[in-house]
Amino acid sequence: MGGDNLGIISTGDHTTNTQTVLPEQALRPVEEVSAPPGLVNLPFHAQLFVGRGEELAELERALSGAGPAVVVAAVHGLGGIGKSTLAARYAAARARAGAVNPVWWITADTPGSIEAGLAGLAVALQPELKVLPAPVLAQRAVSWLACHQDWLLVLDNLTHPRDASELLARTLAGRVLVTSRLGEGWHRVGAQVLRLDVLPEDQAIDLLTRITTGGRPGADLDGAAELVRELGCLPLAIEQAGAYLHQNQLSPRAYLELLARYPAVMYDQAAEGGDAERTIARIWRLTLNQLTTTPLAGDLLRVLAWYAPQAIPAGVLDALAEPPRLRQALGRLAAYNMITLDGPCISVHRLVQAVARTPDPDDPHREDTDIATAREHATRLLTGALPTTAYNDPAGWPTWRTLLPHITALIDHAPSDTDTLDTARLLNGTGLFLFDQGNPAGAIRCHHRAHTAYHRVLGGDHPSTLASRSNLAGAYYAAGDLGRAIPLLQATLAESERVLGGDHPFTLTSRSNLAGAYGSAGDLGRAIPLLQATLAESERVLGGDHPSTLTTRNNLAGAYYAAGDLGRAIPLFEATLAERERVLGGDHPSTLASRSNLAGAYYAAGDLGRAIPLLQATLAESERVLGGDHPSTLTTRNNLAHAYESAGDLGQAIPLLQATLAESERVLGGDHPSTLTTRNNLAHAYYAAGDLGRAIPLFEATLAERERVLGGDHPDTLTTRNNLAGAYYAAGDLGRAIPLFEATLAESERVLGGDHPLTQMVRGNLIAAKE
Repeated sequence: MGGDNLGIISTGDHTTNTQTVLPEQALRPVEEVSAPPGLVNLPFHAQLFVGRGEELAELERALSGAGPAVVVAAVHGLGGIGKSTLAARYAAARARAGAVNPVWWITADTPGSIEAGLAGLAVALQPELKVLPAPVLAQRAVSWLACHQDWLLVLDNLTHPRDASELLARTLAGRVLVTSRLGEGWHRVGAQVLRLDVLPEDQAIDLLTRITTGGRPGADLDGAAELVRELGCLPLAIEQAGAYLHQNQLSPRAYLELLARYPAVMYDQAAEGGDAERTIARIWRLTLNQLTTTPLAGDLLRVLAWYAPQAIPAGVLDALAEPPRLRQALGRLAAYNMITLDGPCISVHRLVQAVARTPDPDDPHREDTDIATAREHATRLLTGALPTTAYNDPAGWPTWRTLLPHITALIDHAPSDTDTLDTARLLNGTGLFLFDQGNPAGAIRCHHRAHTAYHRVLGGDHPSTLASRSNLAGAYYAAGDLGRAIPLLQATLAESERVLGGDHPFTLTSRSNLAGAYGSAGDLGRAIPLLQATLAESERVLGGDHPSTLTTRNNLAGAYYAAGDLGRAIPLFEATLAERERVLGGDHPSTLASRSNLAGAYYAAGDLGRAIPLLQATLAESERVLGGDHPSTLTTRNNLAHAYESAGDLGQAIPLLQATLAESERVLGGDHPSTLTTRNNLAHAYYAAGDLGRAIPLFEATLAERERVLGGDHPDTLTTRNNLAGAYYAAGDLGRAIPLFEATLAESERVLGGDHPLTQMVRGNLIAAKE
């Protein structure tokens, strides 16, 4: 009876021996074994695929090396970034083109799975070998790869290069495509390395739209752009969200609301029919499991989760651990693409941060106590990194600007009821910096929260609580909200007198601040006597050249100026400037402010010969010391332009006011009190030039904004109302001019009093209009 010759293969160890009988043809040399046509085992063919054209082209270039030598390309990136999808897309295209055969996919996350994948290749090449044990089959597959060309092997999710080093060492030809979360060590296997990043926003929206609609017409896509931004354009997160939206017929905006309320559930939840093990939370849990031998790595990631995603200064972390341990932990996180190291800065994907700071009792890397500890560390590290200089010292501003995005992110993410003294100190310092930089809204937010934390932790009459209340009042004052600033300053003064005493330096400062607010409200009858008394006390307690005394002296001169008493204002401004130059230095911000104030007084006295040169010199110093877009510089530039107008030099005044207004709107915002002042002055310059077509609309717009922002009875609002009435009068529109003058006069008399300079001006304008 005819038949094939039989071969015998023995398998087993030294104590047992199993014989497997195979046809002799099965044991022919591997170089004689040809791959069946179209041998492909891709687990999915990436039918739902968007973008990545450049990445596919780069992968093609990396794997198109000439010659018989094996070519290896390693695509690495954050878990969920789309490495496997890209590899499958590339492999499917190569298979369809018939350029390679076989195209064999191996899940390579463990040595055992690599062996199983190779064994599967051996069986696909020679089905009759399926009875052999996996180790024997794997060796047979490696031998086949070593003596054949024009094949493509995909090692998906390879944990470490060493797990494939023996395989790659024995393959002499062909193409190997590796995907991995690990970004280091690939040079040891001669791989060309490609780092995969997130999708561009338009492609991310396209992917979300395709999955969400799934051919369903009329799907609600409201909030799609916001959702992909919240998910950081990460493909896996978008697929996870899109499948959930499709299943539950929800809009992206509804998903955002669920994500905000139930983050732990949403990050870990797959839609029906999806792979429950391939959610972003579980994927990254596996990555962190690889890092458990470096415990500091997990601690670091939880700390970094509280900062802004980009440009985190690495130096902020220096106090967390000794440099060698810190660098090792950062290096391992970067190697697994959980963070990106870019010179002195660190970046973290926003979704990695969101997951890392969201407690989950089922995740050992996200226990509630560890996350709370990380939040406290993140706060303490930022507080320790703050400049040691005063908030208004330009030397510290670069550091403040570097840290501000991360302070803002911490404030946004940390619940206010978890605030500690470190948080309060951080918020207080940040509020002062924002106040100085012309951002009263940001300052109010910081000081309000700082005061709440101080009050809760230290009590209502602790000096730090009182200081934070005063700072909050100052922020309201800067925003032009005197209705809230003055009561808060009054309460702070009363508490300071009770707790600290009437002649304590903080009490004196509180008294000076309250008097300054009275002056801004036009209540000079209370402002001037209070400033006079405070100045006498400051000189007695602190001395005549103490910075706080000089501030009070400056404020008193300003009150005299506002009352039109230039005979007392100018000498006091001059004396204060001389003292500040001697005590603080010529380029101190307070000295620059005194110089600008004195120039303003000269201007009010009609002494433009001294006002304009002093303003020009002050502007040059402000630009040099503070920068061209600092609020004080913008104020000085506005004042100089106004002085040019008064000198009749509209050719210089109008372009300078236009440029200053544009800068103010960019830096401070359109409704900042200083921006409104510049807008009022520009309208006045148009009026002076006889250009009522531009003056009247601008006065009208400025008045509407001042009424909205400052209130109808604020002195600045009354000033603009008077100016608008004057423009109507100049246009011959007495029907609008006279009623507006009458209403403005009534308000001025009620708010400022009959003898206030503004009241007197409005009264004179009304008389002239009625003649």
